Amino acid sequence: MEITINLDAFNNFLALPPDQMLWQMIWTIGWIPIAITFLWGFWQIWIEYIRDKWGDTQKFIFLAIDIPRNNEQSPRAVENLFSYLAGAHTTLNLIDKYWDGKFQLSFSLEIVSIGGYTQYIIRTPEQFRDLVESAVYSQYPDAEITEVEDYTTEIPSVYPNDEYDVWGAEYIQANNPAYPIRTYEDFEHIFGPPEKNFRDPMASLMDLCSSLHEGEQLWYQIILRPIGFDWITIGEKEISKIIGEKVKSKENIFEKMLNGFFGLLGDATGIFILPQAAAVEEKQSFNMLGLKPVQKKQIEAIQDKISKLGFEAKIRMVYAAKKEVMNRKKVVNGFVGYIKQFAYNDLNNIKPDMKHTATTTDYLFKESRLNQKKRSIVSKYKKRSTLGWAIKVYNIQELASIWHFPIEAVVRAPLIQKAPGRKAEPPSTLPMAHNVIGADEEADSIFKRVEDIRKEPVEFGPPAEVDSIFETEADEAVSGPPENLPFV
Repeated sequence: MEITINLDAFNNFLALPPDQMLWQMIWTIGWIPIAITFLWGFWQIWIEYIRDKWGDTQKFIFLAIDIPRNNEQSPRAVENLFSYLAGAHTTLNLIDKYWDGKFQLSFSLEIVSIGGYTQYIIRTPEQFRDLVESAVYSQYPDAEITEVEDYTTEIPSVYPNDEYDVWGAEYIQANNPAYPIRTYEDFEHIFGPPEKNFRDPMASLMDLCSSLHEGEQLWYQIILRPIGFDWITIGEKEISKIIGEKVKSKENIFEKMLNGFFGLLGDATGIFILPQAAAVEEKQSFNMLGLKPVQKKQIEAIQDKISKLGFEAKIRMVYAAKKEVMNRKKVVNGFVGYIKQFAYNDLNNIKPDMKHTATTTDYLFKESRLNQKKRSIVSKYKKRSTLGWAIKVYNIQELASIWHFPIEAVVRAPLIQKAPGRKAEPPSTLPMAHNVIGADEEADSIFKRVEDIRKEPVEFGPPAEVDSIFETEADEAVSGPPENLPFV
């Protein structure tokens, strides 16, 4: 039996002039990629439309968190707080995603300094308010939580602006998110008294925030989106890559259809047609002793990271100030210095995204591109947007390291709003006049005043008049919240 292949049509096609050949190709098969592109575009428009429509029905509130005075809770308390917030994770089906437009709602953990006044804020969907309050109170029973309005409204969103200027950027992980950054455990020291053996990395940020003057504002934001447990595969794949283990690639659609067909045929006939993957894979031997020290460290660090709960997170920083008082070098470089504390040269670190989001430009059309970047970073901050460049995974220990309430024994930040505490008797260690030996007349007079004040119950901690005797100049500078952080 002979098989004849007629190539006349192909030869005739090759004989056509180039313009007719191109038209023939478009007419025959060229419409397929064009149609796919249009269908994909319409699909994206539809998804964005239904997501915006559903998102407009969601209400968000701002909760100002005032921690109690003399806070001694370590960042581990905030790590537990994040574990509780992970309960907001929602499983969505296809109808939820692609017809109703539902998506996973996110939280925004923020630290804002306005003219040197520093406030911790959590922006949360209103439906999760009880979840947030329970998470905070479970770790800080004496904390005060107050609903406030958005503090970002005073700063303009359009640039250039006659009065204000801004610098901002998103901060991204330098390496594969499977690798961890430095966490709070690396700042714990063995020596020294227990309340002072933790070198709080938050101290530098609190000092920077308190150094701001009137007309300056520093915004620090971490968008948190709860996720499930599938993210640990990025760590498992990276470990396999380090040890040289072959990772099975994902099947494409054609392979899945083919394997499914042969699987059904095998079930129907009882005939084994295709070998199972496990039967053809060669067993690989692995020697842990053959790894380099840095590889062992990486494997242990990755395994430790994926052992904890994770969130998808996006970090932003915006420094806005009136032009006459703006000090970009101090604030921007100071914030970068704070972030660099969490860097591991052989694992991972956080750095400003200078290429895409940072408000700096080079080469052509510098001024117009710079103003566009300023408008973009301020707008995305105000919207608490998760859009933009890739959102990466951090575990709860990493998040608690870069956002936690400062330990007062270590961090001296007088302009942080703090809860006054509960009514209680003054501490027994408060000095009495008769405990002082050889004091002069002026000292005796001061301690006599303190003794008189101690006779009545007061707010927990030294009474107000005692504070006026012993407080430092920094404590005297403490004032109420700024006007653009109004209480609801």
